[in-house]
Amino acid sequence: MLDNLTTETRNRRTMDLDQLPTISVLELIQEEDAKVSLAIKEKLPEIELVTKRVIESFKEGGRLIYLGAGTSGRMGILDAVECVPTFGTDPEMVQGVIAGGDAAIRFAVEGAEDSPEQGAADLEKLDLSAKDTVLGIAASGRTPYVIGGLRYATGVGAATASLACNKDAEISKYAEYPIEIVTGPEVLTGSTRLKAGTAQKMVLNMISTAAMVGIGKTFSNLMVDVQPTNEKLVARAKSMIREITGCDVETASKYYEMSHHQVKAAVTMLLAGLNYEEARKRLEESDGFISRAIQQK
Repeated sequence: MLDNLTTETRNRRTMDLDQLPTISVLELIQEEDAKVSLAIKEKLPEIELVTKRVIESFKEGGRLIYLGAGTSGRMGILDAVECVPTFGTDPEMVQGVIAGGDAAIRFAVEGAEDSPEQGAADLEKLDLSAKDTVLGIAASGRTPYVIGGLRYATGVGAATASLACNKDAEISKYAEYPIEIVTGPEVLTGSTRLKAGTAQKMVLNMISTAAMVGIGKTFSNLMVDVQPTNEKLVARAKSMIREITGCDVETASKYYEMSHHQVKAAVTMLLAGLNYEEARKRLEESDGFISRAIQQK
C-alpha cells in the first residue's frame, strides 16, 4: 500500500504550499533537501559494501547495471552516461536500464514499471553474467519491474544491490546488498523527483566515483582517464599533465600528442622516462594506477 510509504506521506511543513510566496516555497525545498545528505551519511556502511562489490565486478571484467523505472531509471542512466567522458570507460561498463526503454527517458511510459517479467527480459538482453553487479533503484522500494530484474540477476549468479527511499523496502528482500535512504515526505506529496531523486543521484555518484578510484581511474584527485572530446577537455588534459609532472605548457602539449591524447600515458612517460609503448605496458601491469606504474623497476 502506498499509504505506508513515507515517500507518499503528506509533509506537514508544506500543507499551505500553494498559499506561500515563491521565496518561502524555495526555502522549504532547500531545507528539506538539506536533510538528504544526513540521511545518506547514516547508510555509508551499506554504500561501502555495494561499492566494494562493484570494484570486484570491474576487476573481473564485469559491469555495473543500474535498473529502474521513471525518475529512478533516469538517475541510473544519467550516472552511467557520465562515466564515459569522466573516466574514459567503455559504454558497456556502466549501463542504465529503464522500464519502457529509451522512450521512457523523455516521456512517461504508462504501466512499464508494473511488469517483473520485462525487468528480467531487459537484463537477459544484456547477456548478464555472474561477473556483473545489478543495482535496482526504486524510491518506493516496491517497483515490480525492478524486483523482476533482481530475481533474474540472482538466478544467473550476478551480484545484486538495491537502492530505496523507504524503510523495510520490498526490493531489499531481493538484493544481497540493500541500501535504504529514508528521505521522508516530499515537499510536494509523492513527487519523488525531489528528495528521493536527489538521494539517488548522490548515492549513485558516490558508488560510481569511488569504484572508479578503486580501479585506477584517477591520480590523486584528478580524473586522468578523461576523454578529451572538446576544447575544454583538451585544455583540462594538458593542464593535468602539467599539474602532475611540473612540466611547462610546451612539454605538456608535446607529450599529450606523443601519448595519443592519453593523460595517464603522458604522465607515466614523463615521470618514468619511458616511450609510449613502455608506458602503456607499465600501466597495464599496474592495473591502470599511475603511482604503481612509475614506481616499477
